[in-house]
Formats: sequence, C-alpha cells, structure tokens
Amino acid sequence: EGNPTPTITLVARMIKDKGVLEFVGAARKLKEKKINARFLLVGDIDSLNPSSLDKSTLTKWHNEKIVYWKGWINNIESVLKETDILCLPSYREGLPKALIEGAAFGLPIVTTDTVGCRDVVEDGVNGFLVPIKNVDELVNKLTLLIKNKTLRKKMGRESYKLALSKFSSSIINAQTLKLYDELFFEINN
Repeated sequence: EGNPTPTITLVARMIKDKGVLEFVGAARKLKEKKINARFLLVGDIDSLNPSSLDKSTLTKWHNEKIVYWKGWINNIESVLKETDILCLPSYREGLPKALIEGAAFGLPIVTTDTVGCRDVVEDGVNGFLVPIKNVDELVNKLTLLIKNKTLRKKMGRESYKLALSKFSSSIINAQTLKLYDELFFEINN
C-alpha cells in the first residue's frame, strides 16, 4: 500500500550522465523544505567511466542520510516493491530498461525530457518530464507526487498500461521468435 514515507528510487550505474548529482541535489532541497521522502540510489560505480562517481562521495551522502546508496542489487523487483516514485534525471538514454521495468511495475516516473526517456513517459500522464540538469523542476515535480498519493496511484496505473501497450509486444515477439527457432530447429534436424 505504499510507504508511510514515500520512497524515490534511481536505478542506474553511478555515473554523472544518469543525473545522479541532480537527484542528490533534489533530495537535499526537499530535506531543507522539510518534505518527508526517502531517496534510494541503486547501482554500482563504473570505474572505467570517466564520469563515474567515486565510492567515497556516495558513502558520504549515505552517511549524511541525504540518499541511501544500496550499491548493486540483483533482484530489481525487491527494490521496485519498496519504491513509490521512480526517478531518472538522465542526460541521454537508449531505451531505458530501468524505466520500462518501473512502468511495468506500475510506478509513476519522473525523468528528463530526452531521447529514450520520453519513450517511456508521457508528461502529465504516467509521470513528468523535466529539463536536463534542472534541479528546481525536479524538486517541483517530485513534490507533486510526494504530497499526492492519489496522483501517484493514478500515474502508476497509466505506467502499467503504457508498458503493456508499448513494450510488451517487443518482449513477446522476442519470446515467440525464440520458440519458432526451437521448433524449426527440431523439425529440421
């Protein structure tokens, strides 16, 4: 039934391009405004990526209780279960797997108005699109969802519908093709 304290989660590699700094900036501002929410960062650092954050920075934020850094979690479902709002303030995405999973899980999403992300979010329908690197807009949209449980539920349902209509066919097609491949292989051998 959702958490007493709304939980906002970012699932990604801990690199600047995923908007991690903006996410943390928004968490700070909401704390200053005494808006009660819990922020989770789920994902590992990427030592090969020059824009990766380092462990010490993430640990510092964690210890300051601005965000809780969970590191890498294999079972993403367990994370989504304790999430009320999925957030990805990314600078660019291909097809953001984390957002598709979140939508299929029936979560409202706050993400950036950028390629890839806007494929999964219809602004005002199943979440909000905010400009890249705009912490204030991120704070505004998160506040709307934090304070309004009804809106979270409504947008979550829309996310689920969108995931079914838009992304299930690609998943089903891949499975169907695999099945055909196996049948074809059996028949012809």
